[in-house]
Amino acid sequence: MADVKTGTNPLFLREEELRQGIELLFYAYRDFTSDPDDILLDSKFGRAHHRVVHFVGRNPGITVADLLKILRITKQSLSRVLRALIEQGYIRQRQGSRDRRQRLLYLTDQGIELEKRLSTPQQARVARAYREAGAEAVAGYRKVLLGLINDADRDAVLQSILK
Repeated sequence: MADVKTGTNPLFLREEELRQGIELLFYAYRDFTSDPDDILLDSKFGRAHHRVVHFVGRNPGITVADLLKILRITKQSLSRVLRALIEQGYIRQRQGSRDRRQRLLYLTDQGIELEKRLSTPQQARVARAYREAGAEAVAGYRKVLLGLINDADRDAVLQSILK
């Protein structure tokens, strides 16, 4: 891994430093999503499908309403993505036991396999970066990512990932 400036730089809030941080996020996102993008091509799925598979896999029984809150996409967009995943056998939905209007979402065995194929290369990429950076840098990275999340959402996100 290329050596990134280390140590505390008292000028880390300069515009150029901030622009470099933003640019690094763009490059990291491009490469972080590249492996799943290639896998999704086979199914004619895209990143929206990947996000749905990820969050349904991490939250079995999630309601459509809660998934909409997480993804912040329109009901129409989610409907299109969900329909494709259900029709192709990756997700199943059940009615809620207490509220029959609720639709609870679960990955099927095929969906679990797809989620694993998508997340494995991403986990390897993150593990390599964590190993190379070290524990202190990882703790700082997590703080920065949490700081990028809207204040109003931060507690809910923390609860979600720490469950």
